[in-house]
This record gives sequence, structure tokens and C-alpha cells, in this order.
Amino acid sequence: MKLPFHVTCQQPYLVTTFHEPQTLLSWAMIRPGFQVGRKVAWLEVRDADLPQDLDPFALLECRMAAAGHGDAIALMTSRDVRRHHLAQAEAGAVSATCLATVGLGNASRVGCPPASAPRPFGTINILVHVSCALSQAALIETVSIVTQARTAAVLGLDYRPQGEAVSGTGTDCIVVAAPQTGEPALFAGLHTPVGEAVGAAVLAAVSEGGAAWCQERDASRARASA
Repeated sequence: MKLPFHVTCQQPYLVTTFHEPQTLLSWAMIRPGFQVGRKVAWLEVRDADLPQDLDPFALLECRMAAAGHGDAIALMTSRDVRRHHLAQAEAGAVSATCLATVGLGNASRVGCPPASAPRPFGTINILVHVSCALSQAALIETVSIVTQARTAAVLGLDYRPQGEAVSGTGTDCIVVAAPQTGEPALFAGLHTPVGEAVGAAVLAAVSEGGAAWCQERDASRARASA
């Protein structure tokens, strides 16, 4: 698999570095919105790292800066960052690459109120790179395609912690990246090469990651009851 970025995984950090600056769009905790950059980084944390009186933004910013990743679009996860999943897909002349970490500890169903009892942290963090430049409209539409693919993957797991299938978690985050050079694609709907490639890559990575998380959870419960 030839990747458009270099991946380094040294707990508690998972870092992707692009060869050239990319246009990025996300709602990441650090450097959200439309950005230009070369790096997207995950920080792995445990529940104990995030007591109620701690500012998670300050924690993330401090740890990223200390590790030399202060320039990164920064994400936070309780998932073991070694359990990341990569997938690629092509449609026409467009290729998409997805890197995802998948945890479902605080999974929920869209439109439902949050659980009243405290729940463990768990989230789905997704980075998707598209091989062609994207207009602002296409970047926004690509986020919607990633969201659809993530939700389709989670629904496919048939994970029902509260009796109903969940659609994601309360803290999911998506980062979309695209080159700055070249004629930008104007749109990225399901019927376009961008939408097709992105959807397929995200569906594959999140499906694989979700299945792995569910298997680990089942194995842990089996050991606990043995």
C-alpha cells in the first residue's frame, strides 16, 4: 500500500506526516476548521488522564507541544493507537486513503439523549486523504460522505449496548485532507469519483476497526467471567 503520508506510531502518539502541505478540514480539538498543514496526530489517553476538573484541550496542546507535534491537527483517543486501520480505494483517477482508530466505549444512536450514567471514553477518529485538490464546497461534502460511511460501518457491526444499533460515538472526529495544487474537484457527492473512493476507503477502515474492537471487548468479557 503506497501511502500519501508517512505514519509513525509510538505510544501514546500516532502521527501522519504529509510530504507537502495539504488543505485540511476538521473539527479537531486543536487547529479545527479550514487549515493548511502537513501533520495530523493522535494522542492516546486513559480515563484516569481526564478527571472532571481537567481541561482536555490544555492537556492535548501541552502534550503535543512537548512531543514536537505542536503544528499538528490534534486528536485524542482512548483506543490503543497501535490498533489503527488503513484502507485505500480508487474510483476513476481519484484515490482515497483512510486511517482510523475505532473505539465504541461511549457509542450512541443519533438523536438519542446521552446516557445518564458515566460511560467510558471511546471514539472514532478518521483521517481521509483525497488524491486531488478539492474546492471548499467539495471539502465540506467530503466530510458528509465520510460521516455516511462511518455510520454505515458502525450500523453494520450491529452493536447494541442499549438495545438499539448505534450510529457513532459522542466524540467522533473527522479530518479531510487534499493537495493544494491542481484543478480542484467542485463537488464530492456519492456519484462522483471522490465520493465513491472516499466512501469505500472509510467503510473498509472503520468496519475493520469496529470489528476488532468488538472482538477485543468480547474476549475481555469472556476472560472476566471465566
